Amino acid sequence: MSDVVLSPHTRTACGAWSPGDGGRTVSMEEALAAAGEVCYVVADGDSIAFAIGGTAALGGDAEGAYPILALAPASAVAELGDPGFRADHGLRFNYYAGAMANGIASVEIVEAMGHAGMLGFFGAAGLAPARIEEAVLRLKASLVGKAWGCNLINSPGEPAWQEDVADIYIRHGVPCVEASAYISLSVPLVRYRTHGIHRDADGKVVAPNRVIAKISRAEIATRFFEPPPEKMLKKLVEAGDLTEEQAAMAAEIPVAQDVTVEADSGGHTDHRAALAALPAMLQLRDELQTKHGYACGLRVGLGGGVSTPASAAAAFAMGADYIMTGSVNQACVESGSSDLVRQMLAEASQTDIGRAPAADMFEMGMTVQVLKKGTRFVTRGMKLFELYKAYESIEAIPAAEREKIEKEIFRASLDDIWTQTEAFFAERDPRQLEKAAKSSKFKMALVFRWYLGQSSGWANRGVEDRQEDFQIWCGPAMGAFNEWVRGSFLEDAAARDVVTVARNIVAGAAYVLRAGVLRRQGVALPPGAFHFAPREADALDA
Repeated sequence: MSDVVLSPHTRTACGAWSPGDGGRTVSMEEALAAAGEVCYVVADGDSIAFAIGGTAALGGDAEGAYPILALAPASAVAELGDPGFRADHGLRFNYYAGAMANGIASVEIVEAMGHAGMLGFFGAAGLAPARIEEAVLRLKASLVGKAWGCNLINSPGEPAWQEDVADIYIRHGVPCVEASAYISLSVPLVRYRTHGIHRDADGKVVAPNRVIAKISRAEIATRFFEPPPEKMLKKLVEAGDLTEEQAAMAAEIPVAQDVTVEADSGGHTDHRAALAALPAMLQLRDELQTKHGYACGLRVGLGGGVSTPASAAAAFAMGADYIMTGSVNQACVESGSSDLVRQMLAEASQTDIGRAPAADMFEMGMTVQVLKKGTRFVTRGMKLFELYKAYESIEAIPAAEREKIEKEIFRASLDDIWTQTEAFFAERDPRQLEKAAKSSKFKMALVFRWYLGQSSGWANRGVEDRQEDFQIWCGPAMGAFNEWVRGSFLEDAAARDVVTVARNIVAGAAYVLRAGVLRRQGVALPPGAFHFAPREADALDA
């Protein structure tokens, strides 16, 4: 029996329940957690009980049976979200771990997710093409027949890098990319998407390479939901990458069938409110599907702020086809970050975050959301951007200011930093040096970007004497996760693995949704009824 009561507005009994063979009354927690079974709230005299299994006769009654006052239909964890997303990507759950740059979303994360029937993306942004190719070859060998993918980030400052990475993905058959930071489409991205396009025996257009676009604005989502631009297809035909026939086929598919709405996230973010952004994108999806009549249906997922059962349940309740996590994966043992960073993340609250200049779009004034607690990166990064705006060259910076940043931020002379920067771009992208030779302000930007780039590397390697300069991408979802798992085994940073975290989030989402169904039928649930306590793997299996 339970201390659960019904509100004065509860409707009368809607049927009758009998234990039969195997039916039983259980605790509220057990009933809600048994997502694959119907949960009945039944009356037993003046008491209320939860029941699962047994036999139910809806709309009637039976002698010796218990009146059914409310029920929550079976809602298997694996059935949350759009079934087409699972089928197309070969997944067990509608959940994926998003890419985090510099290999923070590591090959280990991608492998763990793939073997568990979920999807992970390797964080290729910021890495040299040779390092990316090494990761691709490993994933290709270890995840045969499993879902996996890599990130392809927009890099307007390094167009050659994006071309090289797209070449690697095409050459080695990477099945899916997560496209991020795009304002407009690029030819390398469209080339990846359309490579190998053909018609099957039934005449249906088949595009082997899938794209999941991570966006926060409707106009950008529209570009991904539309077919590839005609002028880009023409360029690919002229370059010999597509035939005229293939270009015509490409006009029948979207650049991305799946678009992830990125709300208030770590790293690059527009700080969008998920409750406002997701419904608008769902409406846009339906409008563009009606407009184009694609054979493949368009889908919208939600990421940014998703890190607990409640946030995942809210996403699915609003109509998200799938969910994506980010910050919480960096805090897991498989991430490409350091133990020191993982411990810092495990201690973060929702208010321990700030905004700092983005290394890849420094001159544009773009920012990233990072962990503020325990570092000085936010204030130091903003100081460099203020100097960049105020002066036209390194030489124009007042001597006192220059001496201060050399001592406190760079720990070296700016001349020495430029020498290191020259050596880096001589190998990575010599065109940046040509541009710097013509523009003193751009040269200053490259020097300042040295600090912004090194700061994430120091964090990933756990360089202790540089802890106050760590750049740790993090959104408020990290703090929400920590609050949820407080007092459980997942409070310990060393116990967090991506699969256990993911399975708890989706299992908990089903639990929360079932509790909501009962409350909407007038069941006044007790405090804590919407809290799903994290469970070990064997308990989740059970």
